[in-house]
Amino acid sequence: QVFSHHCPFLLGPIECLSDAVSPDADIQVTLSIFELASAAGISCEVDPALVNLLAGSKTDGTAPEEDYKVACLLLVFVAVSLPLLASDPASLYNTQMDGYTNNIHCLAKAIIQVSAALFTVHNKNIETHLKEFLLVRAAGG
Repeated sequence: QVFSHHCPFLLGPIECLSDAVSPDADIQVTLSIFELASAAGISCEVDPALVNLLAGSKTDGTAPEEDYKVACLLLVFVAVSLPLLASDPASLYNTQMDGYTNNIHCLAKAIIQVSAALFTVHNKNIETHLKEFLLVRAAGG
């Protein structure tokens, strides 16, 4: 808010750039725009810092297809683990804390952010993979 109040002439073009990003755009251009927008305090679909961290932590010697398979298996693991996590006694809402003891209320945001970053690194369609995640979860119970 302070940035937009003091420098609206600078924030306006950054917002226009971030709004103009399309899924068909080059991934490096998209990440550069998201990095600029994040630095200006604008929320983005994909966290560029997380993408850079995940891209930099790829294991040496493994094929990109193997890393992609591991990312897909991670989503399957999370989908299958949700019922177990939901039945955990720490997953009860605590009115004094105004949340859950095990922070399960943050899980949806975490799944979306990590999935978006992982599949951006692999240059895959994020929406398709999240739909598959929901299908796996629905089939599991």
